[in-house]
Amino acid sequence: MKKVYNIEVGVGENLERSLRQLKKKIEREGVIRDMKRVVYHEPTTQKKRKKLMRAIKNNFMRNPEAYLK
Repeated sequence: MKKVYNIEVGVGENLERSLRQLKKKIEREGVIRDMKRVVYHEPTTQKKRKKLMRAIKNNFMRNPEAYLK
């Protein structure tokens, strides 16, 4: 699946700022994460463990008081 990302840069605008916008857009979409997942083989057990750890972290971020008792 091919995705196209566009950031318009005007004549008088800062190029560095536009690059930062593009990087943020790509990061939010998860492009880098998907590329890394395709490049490196990851065993099923590692995938499950990462998914579990991500879920624990997200729950902690939503409600840290429940874990700090």
